[in-house]
Amino acid sequence: MWDKIMECNRSYDGLFYTAVKTTKIFCRPSCRSRKPKKQNVIFYDFIAQCEEAGYRACKRCQPEIEHCPQINLIRKATSFLVNNHQKRILLQDVAEHSGVSPFYLERLFKEELNVTPREYVENIRIDKAAYLLSNTSKTSLEICYESGFQSPSNFYKKFRAYKNCSPSDYRKSREAKVTNHEMD
Repeated sequence: MWDKIMECNRSYDGLFYTAVKTTKIFCRPSCRSRKPKKQNVIFYDFIAQCEEAGYRACKRCQPEIEHCPQINLIRKATSFLVNNHQKRILLQDVAEHSGVSPFYLERLFKEELNVTPREYVENIRIDKAAYLLSNTSKTSLEICYESGFQSPSNFYKKFRAYKNCSPSDYRKSREAKVTNHEMD
């Protein structure tokens, strides 16, 4: 458990809580506050146990709230990206929509989703392009712009990076799978 709080590992949030004897505060394992000395930490399985022992909730990580306090901000930013993926999006635009600084938004995105906002929107665009390649007869150029890419060269470069093949090879492989499946 100590290793998990040192890593600020979010996957353990809700499974246990850390209480600090010297401050009388309890936190989530993922809390980003300054780490206490190991000998001052007690672990509890439930919030009620922490409160019964006389600890109060941390104001930074807010362990009494079921989800991470920044989840609404992340949801606001991701919905903006999903709804505007076909447009040219600047980090500043997403940050303004979310009500935070670009630096904070990018850092929070990386912490919560393990990708930057740019990578997130690129994933959306690549997934849309892959869907269109598999389910329509549109040209790669039409799909490039419909998916939200601003240039064909960037589209081909990003598609290859994410899918390990060109858009036309991807379409051929999907057509081959459908043909083989129909034969079975």
